[in-house]
Amino acid sequence: MTNDRPEYRVTETAADYEAAVAALAGGTGPVAVDAERASGFRYSQRAYLIQVFRRGSGVFLFDPIALEGEVGHDLTALQNAIVGEEWVLHAASQDLACLREVGLDPVDIFDTELAARLLGLPRVGLGPLTENLLGIHLAKEHSAADWSTRPLPQSWLTYAALDVELLVDLRDEVEKLLEASGKTEIARQEFHGELVKEAKAPRAEPWRRLSGIHSLRGVRNLAVARELWLARDELARERDTAPGRLVPDAALTAVAKAMPSSKRELAGLKEFTGRASRSEIDRWWNAIELGRTTDDLPVTRPTGEHVPPVRAWADRNPEADARYRLARERVSAYGEEHAIPVENVLTPELLRRVAWEPPVPADAASIGAQLAAGGARPWQVEATAELIATAFVEAEQSAAEAEQSAS
Repeated sequence: MTNDRPEYRVTETAADYEAAVAALAGGTGPVAVDAERASGFRYSQRAYLIQVFRRGSGVFLFDPIALEGEVGHDLTALQNAIVGEEWVLHAASQDLACLREVGLDPVDIFDTELAARLLGLPRVGLGPLTENLLGIHLAKEHSAADWSTRPLPQSWLTYAALDVELLVDLRDEVEKLLEASGKTEIARQEFHGELVKEAKAPRAEPWRRLSGIHSLRGVRNLAVARELWLARDELARERDTAPGRLVPDAALTAVAKAMPSSKRELAGLKEFTGRASRSEIDRWWNAIELGRTTDDLPVTRPTGEHVPPVRAWADRNPEADARYRLARERVSAYGEEHAIPVENVLTPELLRRVAWEPPVPADAASIGAQLAAGGARPWQVEATAELIATAFVEAEQSAAEAEQSAS
């Protein structure tokens, strides 16, 4: 598919931008949109390339970094030209945030990846879908590239262009499958839900995401791990570099476990690796000393309103454990019957929450209301509320019968 492809140009000047916007405004039908970030290379999740395709217009590759100095941070003219159209994205949840950062915010989307999941297709990546439904092979060798690279190689631009050039055709084929399976309305609700979903609030203690942190036992070790994580995060933000490229998580955890008593001992720790491990030795040592001396000690296990891990339910709340296991079985059976992955029938987190603390009374109406309040779509409530309510009743009856038998 990549043979004899045209040379693609990046839109990076005001004149080229205006021409691209005019061409897209004059096109017809849905607009395919994609964005390339530099995850794993940069600290930020900003878009470094934005691809747009529309029938009758062609493909345009926008460089939002270069255009920021030409037309401003927000791509207002592009937004105005296409905002009233349906935008076709693949895995929209990955791109909406960085698109919105530059003022590109759709009001109507079609997500080919999400639709493929609802159809129960075995492989939902853009490459497999394009090959299976359009008979065209897409090479995906640049999917993990550093898109902050400048200039971008032509092979990368070809890859980026193909990501949107075939997306509208793919959308049409997926829509046919949705109609044939009776899932058009389900998909519509899911697309809208993705569009209006609020961004997750920042974690209260993001340093607890440090890999291997559960192997640390003492609160002083945790305090050192926290200060090392914060020091690395600050440096990563300053350099706009992915934190793990400076010092990997395993290196920070190893230091917090070893608790070196001197800067020299820290430098000699073989597990302490990474490009900034020695060049920023003073920074890391200051973090260690702060962790050693602070009075602001972290708790070993944070408490909060979160539902505990399911593995602990049998001991802590056996009734909830029984409710959850039977309800999960029924929801899974629904997913299998309708060829929808269970996590798309109802998110596991939402099912856990309602099983851990069900409403009173725990009937279909009140459970449905709790599911809806937690973000479930109307089709999900209709599909699962009665199943869950029945499972809860049966679990309670089974527990009562077991108790009578034991006595």
